[in-house]
Amino acid sequence: MGNIRQKNIKNISFRLLEKYEGIFTGDFDANKPLVTKYTDIQSKVIRNRVAGYVTRKLTHVRPE
Repeated sequence: MGNIRQKNIKNISFRLLEKYEGIFTGDFDANKPLVTKYTDIQSKVIRNRVAGYVTRKLTHVRPE
């Protein structure tokens, strides 16, 4: 069983990936400051969850 993400985490992540395509990488530590830069999230927990979800989406891309 996997982790279930909150809908707001997914929405923010998908918007960031759409708007800033090619900027985010598969490295969690590199994505944390980028999430802070491109959003106004104040909470460190929410920032880390968004960065983690973005990283997961970029590293687990399914072949079409």
